[in-house]
Amino acid sequence: MLTPRALRPGDRIGVVAPASSFARESFDAGIAELQRLGFEPVFDESVFARSRYTAGDAVLRAAAFRQAWSDPSIRALIAVRGGYGSVQMLPLLDAGEIRRTPKAFIGYSDNTSLLAWITGQCGVVSFHGPMLEGRLAKGEAGYDRDTFARVLSRPVPAGEISHPALTTIRGGAASGVLVGGTLTQLVGSMGTPYAFDPPRGHILFLDEVAERPYRIDRMLTQLRLSGILARASAVVFGELPRCDEPAGAGPQIRDVVGELLEGFPGPVLFGLPSGHTTGACMTLPFGVRARVVTAPAPALIIEEAAVAA
Repeated sequence: MLTPRALRPGDRIGVVAPASSFARESFDAGIAELQRLGFEPVFDESVFARSRYTAGDAVLRAAAFRQAWSDPSIRALIAVRGGYGSVQMLPLLDAGEIRRTPKAFIGYSDNTSLLAWITGQCGVVSFHGPMLEGRLAKGEAGYDRDTFARVLSRPVPAGEISHPALTTIRGGAASGVLVGGTLTQLVGSMGTPYAFDPPRGHILFLDEVAERPYRIDRMLTQLRLSGILARASAVVFGELPRCDEPAGAGPQIRDVVGELLEGFPGPVLFGLPSGHTTGACMTLPFGVRARVVTAPAPALIIEEAAVAA
């Protein structure tokens, strides 16, 4: 697995829009936050393009992504927002190009399509973390600055990542390569040349938002029937906001995933706020070795540096 160079003050970060369009006010606020962190955000004017529900057509978005990735003065790429559209870019990207100049790509939600491809098929560590809209645009209320810095700027293992809301569904301990992302995109990739295909013994992080329990059930069942859950050593769920049925009207999502993973042999955690969360979004590195523990308290422990000196 190739690791990008650690981010340093003054580094240029390419701001890209692989998926949906966005509000200019959020974009500007996110740019200001990157500058406050000491980075120099740069972007192509095509980032403001509009095409129905995406930020320009797939050819335009892929060209901007490739241009930023191949620019030697740019050290990392960060997505403006999710929504829909990143999967359209995959046939237009070059895995060899990604491997020749490994860089940090930061995003979540619909950008899971890119995260999974960059890590799974290109062999480059990627980062499930805050985007501009709704996260950096809100300042430190929208993202967790500690994990952002530990994971992206320090060429040492990030160590323990936990949260008071993180709870244990199934006890135990397990190690493996951390992979995952938003459940809809992972499941949607199956049957394509870009299918999510993690190694045996992986730690699976699953994020989602506003999907009713029966839909989560359907997608987890697909992961089970595909053999992906059987290859996992541990499962860590995000917060899964707005996935509960209304109070008193049906099952709560934590209970549903607990029942679905009742026979899972490894540890299962619930509530790690990375990606879709009502609070500050934590940053997780995909493609590095990690460990899940449930005692004395539930935690994800990053055991390998995600960036190089």
